[in-house]
Amino acid sequence: MPFFAYKGRDGRGQLVEGVLEGADSGAIAGQLLNIGVSPLEITPTRAPGQPGVKLLAHLTEQKITHTEVLLFCRQMYTLLKSGVPILGALKGLRESTDNQAFRTVLQDLRASLDSGHELSASLARHPKVFNPFFVNMVGVGEQTGNLEEVFLRLFNHLEFEKFMRDQVKAAIRYPSFVVATMAVAIVVINIFVIPAFAKVYQGFKAELPAMTKMLIGFSNFMVNYWPAMLVALAALAFGFYSYINTEKGRLSWDKFKLGIPIAGGIVLKATLARFARSFALAIRSGVPAVQAITMVANIADNEHIAQRVAAMREGVERGESVLRTAVAAGIFTPTVLQMMAVGEESGSLDDLMEEIADMYQREVEYDLKSLSSQIEPLLILALGTLVLILALGVFLPIWDLGGAALGRK
Repeated sequence: MPFFAYKGRDGRGQLVEGVLEGADSGAIAGQLLNIGVSPLEITPTRAPGQPGVKLLAHLTEQKITHTEVLLFCRQMYTLLKSGVPILGALKGLRESTDNQAFRTVLQDLRASLDSGHELSASLARHPKVFNPFFVNMVGVGEQTGNLEEVFLRLFNHLEFEKFMRDQVKAAIRYPSFVVATMAVAIVVINIFVIPAFAKVYQGFKAELPAMTKMLIGFSNFMVNYWPAMLVALAALAFGFYSYINTEKGRLSWDKFKLGIPIAGGIVLKATLARFARSFALAIRSGVPAVQAITMVANIADNEHIAQRVAAMREGVERGESVLRTAVAAGIFTPTVLQMMAVGEESGSLDDLMEEIADMYQREVEYDLKSLSSQIEPLLILALGTLVLILALGVFLPIWDLGGAALGRK
């Protein structure tokens, strides 16, 4: 978290100053008030101490994982349901957690609550840990008096999100490993294998086939210019990373991912499953449809899907039905649209959206089980093509020379 330099006056009116770490200036003000200091000035500053030490501390700092937030929801539900006050629950969780970063966040939540803020407002001070959907759901729980139930629903929701993310990672792990292995093999062959054959061919004093010349030429290029190729590859990776971090680039990349054969369909279904589950949770908790769609759009992992969902929100704001806006979005199958229609007509849209999420989840699981059988033919074809090119380039000169020698005999 960032550091802030502060100036203030203590209970005796004396001027005090120093540096504190917190999420924002409001968090620093809360910390100062808790120790009896009235803040006069709070400004961002650099971390105190040696730069090298702070850099090392930053690199070795524990990260707050999705699993820790998930367990936080479950533990908050258990403690609140048992009648433990929120401050006491946060104190107990802070003392029991092993993650120093999360312990700092919990301490800041307690300080914010002590200052008179609501829990949802306190959570909003840590957007990297608690996303807007999480904060809004806690706010709904505070307004309705069902905070412990909201934490239970958030636990189930985060558990589902973790499952779907793991499924998507599993979907791309196998093809990524195979492609990376093929890339390493190509590099090794061009740097070590082909140059050895090239030295043998030089002693033949004969015209080499075109395929062999191409392989030797590419190998020589890699051997002579590999530093430049590494720099170009690093520049390309940096440029790609910078581009996808722009609004236009992220939209283009997310849209491209959905069009990737086989894997794109799995990513789309997983994203829509998360959308349906999140929307069902918001509706079931009493959030109006327009606000629920806004909340869901803000947490979508795919910018293309997020824009389509945002377009649904605009349609609902104009008075159109959820079904009509879903049809216009063009991202749902006819079966899902029929289920939405039944849900709106029967007044049980949250239950039907839950079923839609379950349906997408089952489809993702089925697609993952058959993923290997779908991808293997493509990988075998690519590997066979690579082997054919290498075989023709490496062994054609030997075959030609062998045939010429036999002809002379």
